[in-house]
Amino acid sequence: MATSNKPISLAGPLDADVQRTVELNKFLVEAGLYESADESARREEVLGELDKIVKDWVKQLTSQRGYTDQMVEEANAVLFTFGSYRLGVHGPGADIDTLCVGPSYVNREEDFFIVLHDILAQNEEVTQLQPVPDAHVPVMKFKFHGISIDLLYASVSLLVVPSDLDISQEAVLYDIDEATVRSLTGCRVADQILRLVPNIESFRTTLRCLKHWARRRGVYSNVTGFLGGVNWALLVARVCQLYPNAVPSMLVSRFFRVFTQWRWPTPVMLCAIEEEELGFPVWDPRKNPRDRTHHMPIITPAYPCMNSSYNVSTSTLRVMIEQFQFGNKICQEIEMNKASWSALFEPFNFFEAYKNYLQVDIIAEDDEDLRLWKGWVESRLRQLTLKIERDTYGKLQCHPYPYEYADPSRQCAHCAFFMGLSRKEGVKIQEGQQFDIRGTVDEFRHEINMYMFWKPGMELAVSHVRRKEIPAYVFPEGYKRPRPQRHLNHQHHSDKNDPGNGSPDSQLKRKHDSTGIDDTEPCRSVKRASISPVHPKTSSPRSGNVSDEPISNNQQKVTSNASGGSQDSPGSGNQDQTKCSSSSHASEKSLDSVASGSKCVKIEAVCSGDVTSKHVDCISPVKDSTAPTVAVSTTLKRVAEKVVLELVGSESIGGNNAELLQIAETDMGNVLVENLHFGGNGVPQSGLPEELES
Repeated sequence: MATSNKPISLAGPLDADVQRTVELNKFLVEAGLYESADESARREEVLGELDKIVKDWVKQLTSQRGYTDQMVEEANAVLFTFGSYRLGVHGPGADIDTLCVGPSYVNREEDFFIVLHDILAQNEEVTQLQPVPDAHVPVMKFKFHGISIDLLYASVSLLVVPSDLDISQEAVLYDIDEATVRSLTGCRVADQILRLVPNIESFRTTLRCLKHWARRRGVYSNVTGFLGGVNWALLVARVCQLYPNAVPSMLVSRFFRVFTQWRWPTPVMLCAIEEEELGFPVWDPRKNPRDRTHHMPIITPAYPCMNSSYNVSTSTLRVMIEQFQFGNKICQEIEMNKASWSALFEPFNFFEAYKNYLQVDIIAEDDEDLRLWKGWVESRLRQLTLKIERDTYGKLQCHPYPYEYADPSRQCAHCAFFMGLSRKEGVKIQEGQQFDIRGTVDEFRHEINMYMFWKPGMELAVSHVRRKEIPAYVFPEGYKRPRPQRHLNHQHHSDKNDPGNGSPDSQLKRKHDSTGIDDTEPCRSVKRASISPVHPKTSSPRSGNVSDEPISNNQQKVTSNASGGSQDSPGSGNQDQTKCSSSSHASEKSLDSVASGSKCVKIEAVCSGDVTSKHVDCISPVKDSTAPTVAVSTTLKRVAEKVVLELVGSESIGGNNAELLQIAETDMGNVLVENLHFGGNGVPQSGLPEELES
């Protein structure tokens, strides 16, 4: 799969570009994106201590297994860094991604996750130790001297690991399993990125800028279906290749210009994809049908080349394209001296952008249980987005917001995530049409129940909230929601540019007081009644607890709990309370119409369940809004839909076609076009930009 690194433009900066770069650097410093010299030195000291620990660990194991004194003396482990720290773009308080490479006789399953784990657990400076052996990339997470560490392990086919081991060489991949390959990939990719960019300092400044922008705009989260650190690094590196002589202010502008017009799923690649004789799978839509379903392929440059952004869905891609368009517009204004850099980093007003939301409340007995439970639920939220896309045939779109919020009035450990809901633009939907996703949310609930380390008190509630009912704790101190204007059609208009809206940097999360939990006191919440999970080991869901009966806009149904009590549904402007208890109550409530211009889509969410069922039902399109809403969810239907999705894909790049990426360059009056020729199986034959004279 060939590619070329021929640049789009070799132009260097003008005086105005240099000045804008100075202003950009000043903004990044004032935004606190650079750590102090003292903190940098402290990180080096911590890495030095950790390096000594893993070396002593390997020597200890070598001695215990009866190797010679010389082998014990030569026994070694090497510590590498990757991620933002290796790329040189980490900020204050950022974690350090580390990889320990050890000899062939020191394994991951027992020696790393048991022996080394116990050594770390006995160290007083190690806190929040969390082994995750079953992860796609097995990792041990902890804090060491207050600095967050993600530690991976790779056992290579060497009896003695040399101190100057070069893991960028393919030889390091001989005779190892795929989990070890994945553990090595982070370091190999980081090193390759730094080799392939024309100017490392310009790359670092641009990447630091765009990572900050992505966080402010709510599109920085691999686990939620957006892009993570390595994805942003690869996109920025590609723009650096296309404009090798540009300074950071130019690169930021060109970044948005390029990716606003990029024709996804055309892959972004820094170099050609090479297939070695080692036989590890690489990203190749010609051979792998699943690769054809990827919506936003961003290919890693080190063997084995993989798509680093397979988590992206149609909904999250849509959100990112909209944000790229926003960035492109602001950068144009900056270049015309109509805006400053601060305008680019205005937080996205997520809670003013939609009329309907899903709220996912996560509850646990204490902070430690919440940390574990939240990690599991958050890792599955992307599946809820995919399932809603699948079951509504893409007509109902989700915007998962990758930030968590905590209700400070609750006396239990709590956090909440939100998803914006909207119909797909351009799709003809009958007036009053409803989306029933009760079965979808129920399926999601069952997957969440499969958590292996569930404990009593770990609960989940999924419910619908209107924009006017968003709980107050997600907004900054003193923020007052704008009162919606009343119109004859009762539609609500929002000001999406309201700077007072909740934002990641202003009110991402407020800590709750987890001490002194009193079972007799209610755990305060502004949520309406919803269903909290009960682990399948303690109770089983009761069948037939989903009502297929349609509910009108002015009807609200309250279900009683096991003791005969009922729970009211709070309004938007008050602080009605509910206890933190597994005996949750159910409510059924219809949603407001979702309007966009002259087209209106009615979304209905029904929440139904009982004490024993951890059941949450909410939002398959129906042709007649007056007919009963029936949730059709059979195994056969799900299997059929899955087969169709895998064979076709919503944006498959298969077939005999050609994609044109037109990058409209205003500089020097040139029009630049990137022709991407596809073979019979949809694989790009040539993805190189061609400079055309007007």
